[in-house]
Amino acid sequence: MRVGWIGTGRMGYAMAARLAEPGTDLAVWNRTRAKAEPLTELGATVASSIAQLRDREVVFTMLSTSEDLAEVLGELLGGERAPGLVVDCSTVSAQASSQARLACSERGAAFLAAPVSGNAKVAASGGLSLVVSGPREDYDRVEPLLVRLGKAVTYAGEGESARLVKIAHNLMLGVVTQCMAEITVLAEKGGVSRHAFLEFLNNSVMGSVFTRYKSPAFVNLDYTPTFTPVLLRKDFDLGLEAARELDVPMPLAALTAQLVQASVSGGRVDEDFAILLDLQAAASGLELKPENVPVDDGLGHA
Repeated sequence: MRVGWIGTGRMGYAMAARLAEPGTDLAVWNRTRAKAEPLTELGATVASSIAQLRDREVVFTMLSTSEDLAEVLGELLGGERAPGLVVDCSTVSAQASSQARLACSERGAAFLAAPVSGNAKVAASGGLSLVVSGPREDYDRVEPLLVRLGKAVTYAGEGESARLVKIAHNLMLGVVTQCMAEITVLAEKGGVSRHAFLEFLNNSVMGSVFTRYKSPAFVNLDYTPTFTPVLLRKDFDLGLEAARELDVPMPLAALTAQLVQASVSGGRVDEDFAILLDLQAAASGLELKPENVPVDDGLGHA
């Protein structure tokens, strides 16, 4: 199958690398070409323009914003030919997704919304989860590629239902991280080390894949970005907008959105959103220091 890929940032690169294996003719494009070049070592080719992907059977997109998606599709669909199927893995609004679907339809291309759960590290380890919506026959056609991107693929139905699933997921991501920050600070201010508390939590019924994955950042204050507060703020904006449209009160999400905003307002926009721990500590009169303890993240890294 001749496959195209647009967007090789942290996430896009890790995902495209999982498709760049024998049996797949993969061509990739990124605005900054240097970020895509290393994929050639895995067998991919680098396109010099989006237009070069128009004759591909399937084109995946992994972009930061709704505006980026609209811009890329404008170029991808702007010629005499259009790809047979576009699979968008970005986290965008349902409205933007619907507009993208319409734009594809007008050019005779099918469209699937396929946002993912995980980050670049998770993607590289094969641990991503994908949720997909659109015509079932299009999903069935591309499923062999989707299952190579992660550990689980869920078909959520027609239209833009996958977008709501992903936004709801990211609201929980923020709320759980804030909760985790609060209880970790409570334990430490009471004299318990962060690594001891989180070891107990992760081995209890309240532990999860996510709390274990985030524990190294909390213990050692490693805020190397996997997902920034700015991107999380965008998802809270989308989620609370959906809640207003559907008349669903979300008091915990609304409060967490303000705490995420506080991290952005404080200028910490290029670090990981785990800095919610720092904000909670500061509000509690606690100065955090790295504990420098090896912690298993659940992905085989300590």
